[in-house]
Amino acid sequence: MSHKSVGEMAAQYGFNQEQKDYLNELLQDKNNTLWSSVLYGINTSDNQITTVALSQVGNVGGVPYWSWYGFGSRVEWCACFVSWCANECGYIDTGVIPKFADCQTGVQWFKDRGQWLDGSAEPLPGMIIFYDWESNGLDGQPDHTAIVWKIEDGYVYTVEGNWDDECKISCRPIGEYQILGYGAPAY
Repeated sequence: MSHKSVGEMAAQYGFNQEQKDYLNELLQDKNNTLWSSVLYGINTSDNQITTVALSQVGNVGGVPYWSWYGFGSRVEWCACFVSWCANECGYIDTGVIPKFADCQTGVQWFKDRGQWLDGSAEPLPGMIIFYDWESNGLDGQPDHTAIVWKIEDGYVYTVEGNWDDECKISCRPIGEYQILGYGAPAY
């Protein structure tokens, strides 16, 4: 999936200069909260990572994420996706979220900082969710990770990288037995 730039969209739809000026004003960073609310229903104080993650829904194969991480060929890329989203927000450089390609490394990073909540917790948007899949024997080890988008009617909605080799939105009941826990970044 490829996204058009603002300039390409304006050209495609024949925007005049006044319309281009309005568009540029609307797309300024100061309006990110407004757009997150309008487009994705996000109403939190820090929604940047969920906005970035949602913009990637539909990507197949994960090439931008695992190649950004430094891998020369496809790997299991759920953690690379989370890290890529964090990097897009500047959270890796500021130490808010780690750069990790292995789920266990991500879990340990949050635990070491006292920013870990077990799977029975009610998460908040922007938290990093970790799963322990039954197909791997529910061994207490993380098998998959994603970004919490929203919580609604007892369900946690997430943006998943490498869900059937695609970026998708997923939903599970809060406290579901396969949810290992949450990393709670200090945004």
